[in-house]
Amino acid sequence: MPELVPVLRKSEIEARVAALASAISADYAGRNLVLIGVLKGAFVFLADLVRRLTVPVAIDFVRLCSYGSGTCSSGHVQMTKSTDMDLAGKDVLVVEDIVDTGLTLDCLVAHCLSQNCRSVKVCALIDKQERRSTAVKVDYIGCTVTQGFLVGYGLDYNEHYRELPEIYHLKP
Repeated sequence: MPELVPVLRKSEIEARVAALASAISADYAGRNLVLIGVLKGAFVFLADLVRRLTVPVAIDFVRLCSYGSGTCSSGHVQMTKSTDMDLAGKDVLVVEDIVDTGLTLDCLVAHCLSQNCRSVKVCALIDKQERRSTAVKVDYIGCTVTQGFLVGYGLDYNEHYRELPEIYHLKP
């Protein structure tokens, strides 16, 4: 049975989400913003974030895959669901649960830029640089975690643990 080692408690997550929402709201005051959530992991974070924003937003989702059922990226990113709305001329904020290797985020930002967005920025609850293989810019970071395979608060291992209200390091 795997061991769950606490990394981020519920109160810490709530405080970071509130701080991120405040910064994003200040930066986009007077503008309309499109949030693009990365399925499936970012849906919990996106829901909490959007309820704290004070600027008008539209929401869309994409789905990209690079992990399958393992704990390491395959190195190949596949977009299985693209955005539904026209992003041309829009301010876009990509909302990610975790940035790890950077491959998925690099692919998604390139996709958004190819849609002629007015601007593209990235918000991630967790920036984990342990396995970063592609340089990516994360404009809004909830917290930095140095290592470990993380689950909970939307993050999963083989579709398990998403429902946990806190974030844990999954130790085999």
